[in-house]
Amino acid sequence: MQYAIVESGGKQYKAVVGNTIEVDYMPVEIGQKVELKSVLLMVNDEKVEVGKPLVKGAVVKTTIASHDKGPKLTIFKYSPKKRIRVKTGHRQVYTQLTVDSIEME
Repeated sequence: MQYAIVESGGKQYKAVVGNTIEVDYMPVEIGQKVELKSVLLMVNDEKVEVGKPLVKGAVVKTTIASHDKGPKLTIFKYSPKKRIRVKTGHRQVYTQLTVDSIEME
């Protein structure tokens, strides 16, 4: 099995060929190709390469599948004796990436 640990937006994701990963929003149109060059770990069957901090020459090639919104979060701040009630919400936007290949340059 071939997979890689990549970094995008300060977070780490496990990229397996053929699967999709959900990363923070990337301002790229749907269907375009994106190369993730910050590969931290690469596994190809029994051969494991650990980066220091990155694996040199490793690239994960992906395609933008869609842009989605996460679940709505409700934030409610409440102080009963001061009559303070503040209700706000938030929805995070994500990008779905389909992993096409994991290569060494």
